[in-house]
Amino acid sequence: MAESADSPPLWRRTVGAIQPCLEQWLDREWGEVSYRMTQVLTGHGCFGEYLCWIKKKCTARCHHCNGNVDSAQHTLAECPAWAGRCRALTHAVGADLSLPAVVVVMVGSEEAWRAFASFCEEVI
Repeated sequence: MAESADSPPLWRRTVGAIQPCLEQWLDREWGEVSYRMTQVLTGHGCFGEYLCWIKKKCTARCHHCNGNVDSAQHTLAECPAWAGRCRALTHAVGADLSLPAVVVVMVGSEEAWRAFASFCEEVI
């Protein structure tokens, strides 16, 4: 659902995912964060949820599958339009595609980092 005045800012999703492993995030020896990775990590950018919240779109619906809410999490784990790319991602990071789970695996594995980066570049 798009954020209202009562809902938490989208950035809390990012902070909640990275904060528990912040030291590992900062100390990793691989990977830079691209523009498209930033969109998936923060939920800002091309997602209907965000575009509706900033009043650039009248609905938060996904234009790929007509799902109720096009969010970063929907794109990462739920949208059938990206099912093939999700399978490749789950091969590298595991079945849990919640952002906190993905971030933990990314900071522990260069292969997982690259898989997430590749997913973001292909999908966004």
